[in-house]
Amino acid sequence: MASAIAAKLIALSTLRRKQAKNFTVRICTMESDLEFSCEVKWKGKDLFDLVCRTLGLRETWFFGLQYEIKDTVAWLKMDKKVLDQEVPKEEPIILHFLAKFYPEDAEEELVQDATQHLFFLQVRNKILEEEIHCPPEASVLLASYAVHAKYGDYDAKLHKPGFLSQEELLPKRVFNLYQMTAEMWEERITACYAEHRGRTRDEAEMEYLKIAQDLDMYGVNYFFIRNKKGTDLLLGVDALGLHIYEPDNRLTPKCSFPWNEIRNISYSEKEFAIKPLYKKTNVFKFNSSRLRVNKLILQLCIGNHDLFVRRRRVDCLEVQQMKAQAKEERARKQMIRSEVCRTTLEMDHLRCRAKARPTCLQAGWAGAPADGAGEAAGEASPGGGGARPRRPGETAEAAQGGGRHGQRGLGSCSATLPVGARGGT
Repeated sequence: MASAIAAKLIALSTLRRKQAKNFTVRICTMESDLEFSCEVKWKGKDLFDLVCRTLGLRETWFFGLQYEIKDTVAWLKMDKKVLDQEVPKEEPIILHFLAKFYPEDAEEELVQDATQHLFFLQVRNKILEEEIHCPPEASVLLASYAVHAKYGDYDAKLHKPGFLSQEELLPKRVFNLYQMTAEMWEERITACYAEHRGRTRDEAEMEYLKIAQDLDMYGVNYFFIRNKKGTDLLLGVDALGLHIYEPDNRLTPKCSFPWNEIRNISYSEKEFAIKPLYKKTNVFKFNSSRLRVNKLILQLCIGNHDLFVRRRRVDCLEVQQMKAQAKEERARKQMIRSEVCRTTLEMDHLRCRAKARPTCLQAGWAGAPADGAGEAAGEASPGGGGARPRRPGETAEAAQGGGRHGQRGLGSCSATLPVGARGGT
């Protein structure tokens, strides 16, 4: 009875959508949420392209639109209408714009700063949520680069103890692993952060990704499977190939099948078969009990294999143009940074000189008597030409000539310092 009512409600909702000309979609990125009014006839690609244009993103092949369905996730298909897929029925339809495929080498493959920034945010979130295992030492170093990406160069006057107290920088597992207070962790992170001086936000984010991509669980999608003997296992799909794990160990695979050693992957009636390139190696068969998961595995296998092959070919014209533009833009930014640094140094030098002159003047006349007492003591004022009191062991001629010497040497502390400041006669 309940299922029949639910089916009728879904049918009614679908009918209303067909009658309407538009529907609302909310796209959740790692940084913000966007809402779009979409036409009923739009396919997944129409919506995806609109999101990418809005974000200014050109390296679209890494990303996809993900949605939750029951106890798993799915990715929006590009060639089917949005409303014909199993997306949520309530408006606004919530979809997550996320990286679906990961690069083998972030520094080599990620061209746009916008692409790099989205990857940085997603990988950082996965590390903090412990979806990617990260050792304590690497966690501290990664946290220091994340801090630099947010705050820029370390400045002891601005970044005082406690400035990271509200930041989530370490996985809870790492934070609780040692008997260290939050202040002690902050001190360690700040010490590393201070060493990154001179890097831009983009450079700090790239350093973060270069460290993160060497972590064992980076970019791996895990699925529970069973082999033909009925043994429970984990399948890992990533940019390099397929990996088989024990259910309680996601770090070290039992065996791996690199993409370049796989002849083909077949799928029929819930069963996958991995056929290695070398005939002497046995065919590995496995299955998942859920059809949706099988479809997701197949999608990720096809997409990762296509990118694996693509990386080993000459870049297409579009990518070559993007890389050339990115190189020119980075060179331009570097030139601007160098000019700003040079100007800053010159200004600092001028400020130091400006501060030094009053100091010298003050030091040179620290022993001068109060107004009106100079003449009574026979001492000349700084602007006058009269004689000053004779110093111990000094001749009258030297005292008489001090006025001219003082005027010529006002910029030099040693020439005008009183006896006490010189340290003796």
